[in-house]
Formats: sequence, structure tokens, C-alpha cells
Amino acid sequence: MSICSLSGGNILIGRQQAMQALSYRASALARVTPVVCIGATTAPKPFIRGLSARASAAMEKVSFGSSGATGYEAGPKGSPAVVVLQEWWGVNDIIKEHAHLIAEAGNFRVLIPDLYKGKIGVDAEEASHLMNNLDFKAAVGQMSEAVAYLHSSGSAKVGVCGFCMGGALSFAAAQHAGVDCAAPFYGIPDPAICDPAAIKVPVQAHFGKLDTMQGFSDPESIKKVVDSMKAAGASVELFMYDGSGHAFMNALTEKGRAKIKEIRQAEPPEAEPKQAFDRLITFLKQHLSA
Repeated sequence: MSICSLSGGNILIGRQQAMQALSYRASALARVTPVVCIGATTAPKPFIRGLSARASAAMEKVSFGSSGATGYEAGPKGSPAVVVLQEWWGVNDIIKEHAHLIAEAGNFRVLIPDLYKGKIGVDAEEASHLMNNLDFKAAVGQMSEAVAYLHSSGSAKVGVCGFCMGGALSFAAAQHAGVDCAAPFYGIPDPAICDPAAIKVPVQAHFGKLDTMQGFSDPESIKKVVDSMKAAGASVELFMYDGSGHAFMNALTEKGRAKIKEIRQAEPPEAEPKQAFDRLITFLKQHLSA
């Protein structure tokens, strides 16, 4: 079962299995040591001092669409654009760091829609509350508005990538929001908002083989999704990372590494987040270049 079990666009609260999966983000493994990442050609270098401050400084708050949605934007307006979708925590420093690294590595324009309208989950309980109160169908509409805004203001092509909750929404954006490609990380959408087999744009998915969030991002569940997509003729590739669990891309950023330590999450091998980042940037360049 997916974390995002919807009715009328809102997540149903009280599904024990889903909430246990959510609690993984806060109470998972106790084997924590700060991860050391060694720089690669396109992957970000380890322990970049001041990255969070630079990411926040680079972001301009913007509004777009008839709904008056807001978000955070950086990068040249004429460049190919990437919509970057948050984890269940909200638009915090971690997702801003991720977006900043993507913009720098590929010379992309980036936009983070603020799906929680300024609210941030400072702990697992608050993040769970925010996600459970999110109207996911409205969020899909907001992503469509984000893509239209980017097109109308200079970006000829637009991709999407997202993490955890944002990964699931990346699949939905690939079907409904008019993007040119999608790169979901460790998140599978509920059928109420997306049928992955109906996606017509290229998809590159990234999941950890040690992910235990059953029905949302575990290896068996994503393999079933990808198999159904391939059977329908979709252009999809799946990368599985042997030593990584959920949210392994957080190991690439300052605040992400701090979050790994804070929630006592198992660290990924240093090479795997870098490899995933390299693949992401190559994929985005391939499908968003003019």
C-alpha cells in the first residue's frame, strides 16, 4: 500500500501500515556515522562550507498560476528548467540545497513549489501532520501551474525531480503536468493521482535496495511499477542502490547529513548518492537540451 492513500484528493489518516512507514523517517536505524562523500566530475563535493546559506541566498520567492501558488526559484530564466519537489518535511534547507546543486551542475533554472504554503515539519510528527493534510490533487494542479510559469517565462523545456513524497509527486507530474522528463527518488504515487503505466515522457527512477517502506519505496513495489510501465511501452529506467535505504540523497548536503544524524538513519555508502546525482544530471541534460 502506498503512503499516499487518497480520497477526494486528501490523504486518509489512520492507516497503520502507512503511518509505520512514515515513522521510519524519524525512528529508523541507529547505525549512524556522518557520511563522507568524495567529489566526482559532476557530483557535488563533500562538506561544502556555506552551501545552505548560498542556496538560500540564490533562491528568489516567486508566485505563479491562477491559484496564487508560491515557490523558490534560481538560475537563468532562459535555461532549461527543473521543478524540484520536497520531501515530507516541506521546503526546508535540504531541498534548497538539492535544488542549488542541480542548478549549478547542469546550469539549469530550478523552481521549488511550496506545497505546504510556508509551513515546515520540524519533526516527524509535524511533517506527518502536514503531509496528511495536503490536498494531493491540488498539488498536482500546482505543479502544472509551475510548469506553465516556467514555459511562459523563458524555459523551453521543463523536467521534474523529487524525493520521498516529492518522488511520488514526480510520477504524477510526469503524467499530468506537461513536463519533458521526470526523475523520481524513493517514492511511488497512489493510483488516485497517477497511473505510471500511462506516462509518456522519459522517466529515470532511483531507489535503495535497503528501503523498508513497504508499498511506497521498497524494492519489490518499485519493480512492479517499472515492470508495468515497460509493459505499456513507457521509456523508463530504474537504478537500485545496493547499500542505500530511504532518503539516501540527503547524504550529499550539509543539512541533509545533519538530518541523517538527527533521525538516526543509516548512512548510505559514500559512492551511491554521488552516482545517483551524476546519473540525474546526465539524464536531465539529455532530455532538456534544446
